[in-house]
Amino acid sequence: MEWIDLLERTTGRFADVLATGDLAADVPTCPGWTLADLGEHTRWVHRWATHAITEGNPKGDSPAVGAERDALLTGYRSAAADLVATLRRTAPDEAAWTFGPEPVAGFWRRRQTHEVTMHLYDALASQQRTADWQVSPELAWDGVEEVATLFYPRQVRMDRSSPLASPVRLRATDTQQSLTLEADAAGEAVELAAPAAELLLMLWGRLPVIGPAAEVLAKAKVTP
Repeated sequence: MEWIDLLERTTGRFADVLATGDLAADVPTCPGWTLADLGEHTRWVHRWATHAITEGNPKGDSPAVGAERDALLTGYRSAAADLVATLRRTAPDEAAWTFGPEPVAGFWRRRQTHEVTMHLYDALASQQRTADWQVSPELAWDGVEEVATLFYPRQVRMDRSSPLASPVRLRATDTQQSLTLEADAAGEAVELAAPAAELLLMLWGRLPVIGPAAEVLAKAKVTP
């Protein structure tokens, strides 16, 4: 995938919601947050990722820009533009701090695209516009794979979640791809089948899990 172009387009769509939406609206998928809070969080994450690329450590921080629309929108657009520009001028195999298995800048192309894609859904949810969230099946399935290969193992490794008690087969009904979480678990295998975008939203807690996998996944926390 053309990660940087996709990141640039998706940050632009996120900024558009900040520009036109009700900043005081609650974000139902992020309890306790307003759209303004979500905008500030995503702005901060873009700055933090940029620091991880340029400085090689996770200690990046930036002061909040405030919840007033002009300041928030300017701050977000600046952070997104700096991230995109940094990724464009940095070779994907150049050293960078990451929380993935490879400490290279290319990690952030994919991760930040998925980050803002999910938060775009959250932003649209705050405005009752989730029908406007459109993600290709290919991108959605890549996000499912990211959960399976990066986030779920990390959750277990950091003792944020117990391993799944049963294997969970994730099957995308639109791409005909599948993978299994915790394939060697002792319990009876269960399947979660849905279009890739819905699978991704379920794994990130944006949609309720359906079918026999619901009970198994409810006992673990596969994403932060």
